Amino acid sequence: MNRREYIVAAGVGLAGTVAGCSGQSEAGSGSDGGADESTASGTTAAESTPTATTEATGSSYAVSMEPVGEVTFESVPEVWVANNGSWADMGIALGLDAPEGVWLPSRYHTQYYDEIPGVSVDGSSVQKLWGDSGVGKEQFYEIDADIHVMDPNFLQSRGSWEQSDIDEIESQTAPFFGNSIFSTGYEWHDYTYYTLYEAFEKLSQAFQRTDRFEAFQSLHEEFQTSLEDLVPDSESERPEVAIVWAGSDEPTSFSPYLIEDGTSFKQWRDLRVRDAFAKTEVRDFHADRSKVDFETLLDIDPEYLLLRGQENKTRSEFEDTVVSFLKSDQSGSELTAVQNGNVYRGGPLYQGPITNLVLTERAASQVYEVDRELFDRQRVADIVAGDL
Repeated sequence: MNRREYIVAAGVGLAGTVAGCSGQSEAGSGSDGGADESTASGTTAAESTPTATTEATGSSYAVSMEPVGEVTFESVPEVWVANNGSWADMGIALGLDAPEGVWLPSRYHTQYYDEIPGVSVDGSSVQKLWGDSGVGKEQFYEIDADIHVMDPNFLQSRGSWEQSDIDEIESQTAPFFGNSIFSTGYEWHDYTYYTLYEAFEKLSQAFQRTDRFEAFQSLHEEFQTSLEDLVPDSESERPEVAIVWAGSDEPTSFSPYLIEDGTSFKQWRDLRVRDAFAKTEVRDFHADRSKVDFETLLDIDPEYLLLRGQENKTRSEFEDTVVSFLKSDQSGSELTAVQNGNVYRGGPLYQGPITNLVLTERAASQVYEVDRELFDRQRVADIVAGDL
């Protein structure tokens, strides 16, 4: 019997070793965190939803998720790890303590919780799982978690694990339970992509906290309704944006991100902005690790330039470094977005239900000049605390 006494039953099952992109960081290793950064900058603690599978047998219960199949838990997990800030934020929304570890804490931007009264996460307490040679198995043994909230296929394609490594950790510690939902750009991900709230529901079932999920889902539906009044009916009147990764204070080369179906772009889809790259030959960074320079950006000349890799900066710090450089650069200063003061931080790679609310409101202020709160902070705090 396994230490945690769980069963991974037949179903979708774990996918085998798959081919995917290589490398240890997403796109650059600038101020938003690369593989060499180890601490977060934080402080403690419906989209259409398909029918979820949760079956209880006695005191045990099972939850099904692709690609891991059906996982049966003999008891509710307590100690947990997550691969990124999307899943970590879902756990905080469910009222859990912060995960013991994530791959790159520098990309789990816990400062967003400053917007929510009584909700905080001590980023320094979250262990960095990713090292110089990827993710090591010894860290899983050291943490001794009850559940690993991460997609095992991502661990294989990006972390150089074999299926035997996955099997070993599951048999000796705890099951894997996750899906790479932040981007749809990986060729190896040929199974279901869950929306943010579909994934959130799965995690709420694993931790037996579906009441908090349902409360967040209702809040999210109200929030979505409030966004409808912001977006012009005519597509031509909606802002045109270019989202790129700029990992330094003086960027001259950028990694382009086309707005896609992953959770990473949820705020921009919900605000129905126009993608400046969509009708060009520029390919998404995930497709071929492509880069664009000032010449390409000038040809496209988007109304708004949204820079990723800058989330660890405040707005004023971003203005004093990156924006200041673009204004002083001979080529950068010719961009319409720079001239009109429409250069902003473009959001992180990962977001969960709480951070999505914060980031969408910020995005609305950036591209629609909204200067009011769009969601009830205290209501979020109450749900996290279980005051439903």
